[in-house]
Amino acid sequence: MTKRRRIFQAATPEGQLAGEALLEAIENQLRDNNPPEVSKTLKRLLGAGYSREDALRLIGAVLATEVYEIVHENRTFDERRYVTNLKALPNLPQAQSDEI
Repeated sequence: MTKRRRIFQAATPEGQLAGEALLEAIENQLRDNNPPEVSKTLKRLLGAGYSREDALRLIGAVLATEVYEIVHENRTFDERRYVTNLKALPNLPQAQSDEI
């Protein structure tokens, strides 16, 4: 069996699990084409010269920001904000909270 290359590298086992969960969510979004902007963003970043791994890391940063907002700011998933942040890549999003 071949070992899958880690796209997200974390300092703790918990962080690694979180990174792998983000990657799985992104792969599901790509597979389901939902939202379609995830696939469009991946294609755009690949076209701009990013490796697939780096493009997934950037998309993961957007998804992680959205998850942070959900958990720490008690907000619901905001697909419009998610899509806006995807379209802004490679510029990384900032969480809405002042605590970060």
